[in-house]
Amino acid sequence: MKTTPVGKKHRQPLEGWPSVEDLFVFVTVARNGGFARAALELGLSPSYISKRIAILEKCLNARLFFRNNRVMRLTPEGENALCGAMQVVSEMDGFVSRLDNQRGVLAGNITINCSFGFGHKYVAEALSSFMIAYPDITVKLTLTDREVDLVEEGIDIEIRVGDDINELYIARQLATNRRILCASPEYLERHGKPESVSALVQHDCLMIQEKNSAFGNWILTDGKQQTHCRLNGFHSSNSGSVVLIWALKGHGITLRSEWDVAQYIERGELVRVLPQWYQEANIWAVYTRRSSSSDRIKICIDFLTEHLAQCLPGGKAPGVL
Repeated sequence: MKTTPVGKKHRQPLEGWPSVEDLFVFVTVARNGGFARAALELGLSPSYISKRIAILEKCLNARLFFRNNRVMRLTPEGENALCGAMQVVSEMDGFVSRLDNQRGVLAGNITINCSFGFGHKYVAEALSSFMIAYPDITVKLTLTDREVDLVEEGIDIEIRVGDDINELYIARQLATNRRILCASPEYLERHGKPESVSALVQHDCLMIQEKNSAFGNWILTDGKQQTHCRLNGFHSSNSGSVVLIWALKGHGITLRSEWDVAQYIERGELVRVLPQWYQEANIWAVYTRRSSSSDRIKICIDFLTEHLAQCLPGGKAPGVL
């Protein structure tokens, strides 16, 4: 059946519409804060990026960036243009995805973000298998240990360890996980085991601050009640891997994910402390409502769920928050 377009008559593209490619370049430059980093992300030269922005500015008859040798930021017109450009790029991505879905083709790009520790240990291998299963989908994995803005940073899926999820996003649980207290046998031989949560303040607790978590505050539960442990950290780091090494070397008690310490507990290199107490820290795929309509993103999340169920202590616990 023939479809007849209805509604507002638009002017012809040759009369001044910017290209989607230029809008995509613009969004990438704005996200990266400069031509060089945008060029690195896109695999293009900075001079080409600069040329595309100049063409876009001429097309829109607007200056999009204030720039000098040290700083580059959006002009007021650039900020307004960025909102529209992000919408156009998103709609074009959805348009192409819908056509691919109708043809039964899973293709396109997926940008995934994860923490360094979990990304190295589990996600990299999972995505390697995913790329073999779906060779027409291009994967980009970025590893950070900070809060990310999915929209501004162009992230399709954030794989997050922990239940503190922004209510603006959708979250699907990939696997169950708990953070547990543990220490080396050498440390416990020297200092003894704490008999209660309140006794933790008498011990050397190895502290870590990841993302926006409160430093020195362990929220623990025994399944019935919750307690806040305000601790004076003996040693601290912003890296979970560093804190784990310190715990293995006998420097104190740490609170780490089961997936991170299970092998060391099994080998006797670490011992659980106060085993009835733990912190819920499930593993989630976090995404925007726009991303929820993409078949390739749904397929990727399904794949990650199945993969993690096979290799993670605790296994799969699907659900939507």
